[in-house]
Amino acid sequence: MNKNPQQRPPAVELLPQSDAPEESLQQEIIHQIDDLDLARFLVLAKTFDGKRCAYVVTPNVDHLIRCHEDASYMELYRAADYVLLDSRFAAYLLRAIRGLKLPVCPGSDLFPMLLDTIVKPADRVVLIGGTTEQAQMLAREYSLSNLRHHNPPMGFIEDRGAVEECLEFIERASPFRFCFVAVGSPQQELLAYELKVRARARGLVLCLGASLNFLTGVERRAPVWMRRVALEWLYRLLQDPRRLARRYLVRGPKFFGHLRRARFILRPSSS
Repeated sequence: MNKNPQQRPPAVELLPQSDAPEESLQQEIIHQIDDLDLARFLVLAKTFDGKRCAYVVTPNVDHLIRCHEDASYMELYRAADYVLLDSRFAAYLLRAIRGLKLPVCPGSDLFPMLLDTIVKPADRVVLIGGTTEQAQMLAREYSLSNLRHHNPPMGFIEDRGAVEECLEFIERASPFRFCFVAVGSPQQELLAYELKVRARARGLVLCLGASLNFLTGVERRAPVWMRRVALEWLYRLLQDPRRLARRYLVRGPKFFGHLRRARFILRPSSS
């Protein structure tokens, strides 16, 4: 995998929704997944040199569906330095129907492990998203003396001024050990992409979505046995059916149809 951003394809204008003709989204979609499970990525994250801005995405089934339905979102994934498969459901399904053995690195496991095993109290850490109380809880629980927090307003991605404020906040905090972006998809991937293209910040940016809520107790994670058998989605659905029914019961099954024109490539680790 090429980690030099200077050798990436030219940047294209990215929007939350693609204006590409529908027929252009019917082509085969190639998903590149890095050959990194949780343990191997922790080694890589520990040795990341921080001389450039790189970003991490953690695709779940919903994100994979979005890659098929929104060409601009797929470009955000193509530009990512690390693509870590978040979904055990997708991994088990692809192993069953295609014989693929893809490593899994759930963002909700990765977030606390980075704080537990790599981040030192004086390291500069940036948190985008979450409440002031959540940021204070992280600082207290992990003894973070140099945590910088910014919570952009709801719908900020539609306001260029709010986006610019968020980007400049991160860039002023540079260099940082890690920047955790927890503002939902596709907002977090758009921010990460812009940070990389602008090349003013230095550090590793991680798009971790709901992991912040799990880590701070705002949402409960499924029991370990449910995670191991890829039923975490069911636990979340039962906890919050009104919010998640459409995602898991209406949108989720589209994944099976998209698999007909999806190819998954395991990208060798550079660690």
